[in-house]
Amino acid sequence: MIEIGSREWIRATLALSLGSFLVFLNLYQTHPLLPLLAQVFSVSSLSAGWTLAGCTAGLAASLLLCARLADRFGRRRIMLWSLAGAILLSLCIPLISQFDQLVMLRILQGVLLAGLPATAIAYMGEEFSKRALLSAVGVYIAANSLGGIAGRVVGGLLAGWFGDWQHTFFGIGLISLALLPLVIWLLPPQTRFVAVVAEPGQLRRAIASHLGNPLLVGAYLIGGLNFMVFLNQYSYLTFLLAEAPFSLPTQWLGMLFLTYLTGTVASSLSGRCANRWGAQRLLLAGIVLMAIGSLALLQGSLTAILIGLLISSFGFFLAHACASAWVGQHVEHNRALASSLYLVGYYLGASLGGLYLHPFWERGGLGGLVLGIELVLCVTAALSLWLGQLKGRAARPLSCHSAP
Repeated sequence: MIEIGSREWIRATLALSLGSFLVFLNLYQTHPLLPLLAQVFSVSSLSAGWTLAGCTAGLAASLLLCARLADRFGRRRIMLWSLAGAILLSLCIPLISQFDQLVMLRILQGVLLAGLPATAIAYMGEEFSKRALLSAVGVYIAANSLGGIAGRVVGGLLAGWFGDWQHTFFGIGLISLALLPLVIWLLPPQTRFVAVVAEPGQLRRAIASHLGNPLLVGAYLIGGLNFMVFLNQYSYLTFLLAEAPFSLPTQWLGMLFLTYLTGTVASSLSGRCANRWGAQRLLLAGIVLMAIGSLALLQGSLTAILIGLLISSFGFFLAHACASAWVGQHVEHNRALASSLYLVGYYLGASLGGLYLHPFWERGGLGGLVLGIELVLCVTAALSLWLGQLKGRAARPLSCHSAP
């Protein structure tokens, strides 16, 4: 087993973190480009949003498939080949001229990008000792958020500097292609992998078992619904800030996503805070902070919008970390599948959020957008309270049974 601090641990952790950075760099590169894409292709804000939603939908749809392929053919092979394919697509996408072709290639790119997040934790679980795994996962998750920030900021800067969307894909594709050999070189070969061929019906029974557990389903719904409104509020705010009186250019729209940095802080604090106050209470606190941040948007000024996003980002990532940990704490078998199902719900929510928020945006503008967000957060807050009640009911019989 790879131990913490060893040369192999450093290499493997750097490789997986850099690979994860490249995944999210490519996934979110169109986020600040939505107003530009809507203008260039003469499509609506909802249609432009499918250049992001289609990619996250492709990722969500193929997570379980990639995990199954990795069980059969090896984690390292699936991670590296899928990442290489996704990067090559970034270099090919600027060559197309039709909007529907752009959306289809982004969906395909999402399918390929799923290879690494679907299998990275399983690779670490097989190759790392328990102590080394816990430390590596923290670094890996931080790389996720940094990759998402970089994709949006670099994407916006490239489009702003060159005045078109094609240079964003070319630039990020070339950056990714230059870093890919480093990932391949750093990632150690697998030494403990054993190919598994699942028995007929085994996956279906495992999925049904997890989806029949309300403690897991509640967390899946909270993660997906929270991400549905959190991610897509940024999408509609880019359209608001691109128009008068703000009239922000694309490169400055990309900078908007630096507000995600408060989420990085929240993720790092979540473990200690959850140990002190409990994951369910912290989950509810994160949702409340998201609601407060969204209400701050109603002030309408650029300063208020930035403050609102900083608060909302802190709350979202706090809730996301707690929901992810909740899944790990309340599953007894097929842990990797339980985590994959959480990610499926998480990215499916991201894909559907544009459809949900669009009527609120069309009819009420910024006020309608906030209303749509608050309605969903009321649902997730109620779900978090429900989870607390379920856990309390499960704990009471155990306490009575163990009492003298």
